[in-house]
Amino acid sequence: MSERSELTIGHSSSASEASTPSDVTPAAPSRANWAEQAVADHAGAEHLTREEQVLARIEKARRKKSRVKEERITLSHGAGGKATHTLIDAVFLDAFRNPVLEAMEDGASVTIGGADESGAGGVRLAFTTDSYVVHPLFFPGGDIGDLAVNGTVNDLAMCGARPLYLSAGFILEEGFPVADLQRIVDSMAKAATAAGVQIVTGDTKVVERGKCDGCYINTAGVGVLERPGLLSAATAKPGDKIIVSGEIGDHGVTVMLARGELDIEADVVSDTAPLHELVADLLDAVPDGVRLLRDATRGGVATILNEVAVASQVAVIVDEASVPVQEVVTGASELLGIDPLYVACEGRLVTIVDPAHADAALAALRSRPLGEKAAVIGELKDDPPGLVLLRTSFGGTRIVDMLVGDPLPRIC
Repeated sequence: MSERSELTIGHSSSASEASTPSDVTPAAPSRANWAEQAVADHAGAEHLTREEQVLARIEKARRKKSRVKEERITLSHGAGGKATHTLIDAVFLDAFRNPVLEAMEDGASVTIGGADESGAGGVRLAFTTDSYVVHPLFFPGGDIGDLAVNGTVNDLAMCGARPLYLSAGFILEEGFPVADLQRIVDSMAKAATAAGVQIVTGDTKVVERGKCDGCYINTAGVGVLERPGLLSAATAKPGDKIIVSGEIGDHGVTVMLARGELDIEADVVSDTAPLHELVADLLDAVPDGVRLLRDATRGGVATILNEVAVASQVAVIVDEASVPVQEVVTGASELLGIDPLYVACEGRLVTIVDPAHADAALAALRSRPLGEKAAVIGELKDDPPGLVLLRTSFGGTRIVDMLVGDPLPRIC
């Protein structure tokens, strides 16, 4: 679904107003009280401006209990957008609910060996897991092997941790070339060495021909949290600055073009890279000013900013002209009909920082090659809470909503 169609749904002014996000199904009023409910829903609406009415409807839809309305899983449920969030909230979080999981960050922060329930004196660890189903397995700039290592290392780094150990589980299809498997494993070993981590355990399963697309990889990672404090999307405040560490969208466009399904040629390669050293420099330079760190994978920068807006109930204002994007990525995105803000990266981070420390944060990122094109792309405000707004290059403003699915499936 295109962003424009998303906005059309969100701005519907029909009497059925119930134009809610497609993956959320509101409870229908009973026949006995439908009229009363309609009156209650619209009470006072005549005193609101058109914009206020739209914002009120969005907030009402978000407050409804998540429910998966589809009877079967679709590709959208794995795309990192609204459908993924609904699946997590309605199925997984509902079943596994606990305080650690409810934080919904890139990894879990846990304390072991503490003297009491507070964890005082214990060791703080970050723990994460991820699965990789990218197609094709090999693409310009990388492959599923180094992608799996870098992605797991980055999830730990986004928690503020120093990555230590990884696991690697392989699901292989009968008939998969051993030479390709060796190439993937060698790539993983090289990436692990570069990131300073060890792959210390693993598993292998083989399924019948046609039951798996060659090779899937599952990883888990453990890192140590050596700095005090907690990085969270819920800690952002009005006035904070939004920084990205470099040009966005390279990985998603690279993988899409590598599939050879489109007659488009572009000189672009994946940005897959470990970000832990870049993060360490940032946290050393700004020990008290970083609110949040996220790597912009599935759903891109736009999805991260929507998560921040909702979690902290702030308005996220992005300046389109300040967002670093390669011309070749912009051109390919236009031909594909997608917005680079939604396109995945595998070597870029988004950070929210205290405005007093924004210059120091930017300098720390730019001191390394992976962050030399870092830029401030916007700021947080009080109003309208829970929304991401883009100031366009043409002088207008539009809502940047979270997409239901992903225009580029299986990019990681």
